Amino acid sequence: MAEVIKIATRDSYGDALVELGAKHDDLIVLDADLAKATKTEKFMKAYPERFFDCGIAEANMMGVAAGIATTGKLVFASTFAMFAAGRAFEIVRNSIGYPHLNVKIGATHAGISVGEDGASHQCNEDIALMRSIPGMTVINPADDIEAKAAVAAALEHKGPVYMRFGRLATPVFNDKSTYKFELGKGIELKDGKDIAIVATGLMVNEALIAAKELEEKGISARVINIHTIKPIDRDIIIKAAKDTNLILTVEEHSVIGGLGSAVADVVTEEYPTRVVKIGVNDTFGMSGPATDLLKKFGLSAENIVKKAQEAISAK
Repeated sequence: MAEVIKIATRDSYGDALVELGAKHDDLIVLDADLAKATKTEKFMKAYPERFFDCGIAEANMMGVAAGIATTGKLVFASTFAMFAAGRAFEIVRNSIGYPHLNVKIGATHAGISVGEDGASHQCNEDIALMRSIPGMTVINPADDIEAKAAVAAALEHKGPVYMRFGRLATPVFNDKSTYKFELGKGIELKDGKDIAIVATGLMVNEALIAAKELEEKGISARVINIHTIKPIDRDIIIKAAKDTNLILTVEEHSVIGGLGSAVADVVTEEYPTRVVKIGVNDTFGMSGPATDLLKKFGLSAENIVKKAQEAISAK
């Protein structure tokens, strides 16, 4: 059996910036004293004249990014998700979102998998915050290949984009030779008729593992990867609702305002269907090893299997 390659999507982000920097001499990258952690340090070393450290002043960095964007430059502003979406929210809303500026926000260290950094740094609210901003595109890639493709797509897109990346190294399951990223389009990874598991980010791989286990138990589970939370692929969700009449959403984010809420909004309007959510249940995280925390908070294939079986039994 081939060894499973694991890469943190924050590394993918840094690598993608270096690749894009070689093609676009008007690409500017900003960071807020976290270049080593966010992996923008890679861009800094390759193109020092196009990298600016704004210091521990995330809100100010977003304002600087907005100003640079008005000159026509391509600008990426990078920091932890807690600071990009949380601390700098008002500036992102009013200085980037309101004028609909072409700023790309690279938010690393999102979710419970930040691990030992603890609840203060485990941002489980960022998707909810960013999708509430009019005109903001929100992307949460699942692996290295998807993350690199997402950064390239964000650069080509005109308008503000929020990209969510993780600290934890996760399995690379996409095939680079066949993978195609399209903003706003979900990807059906496995067909199924009994239940549709709609996942995002590092939970996509867990959903695939769970689907295989469910298959062994006689349950046919469809798996859908929603890498773009906003705009969300309504068509793929509505089709899943019609085909299975049961949807299970899985996300490393609060069950309030994230993927589950976005999916529920779609089916409520188009084809009323039961939606069961797996995510962080209205609570703060805690310090500990990332893999242990994911299991503790039910963000695992094991819990997906359990919840799927319970949901099908209640059909």
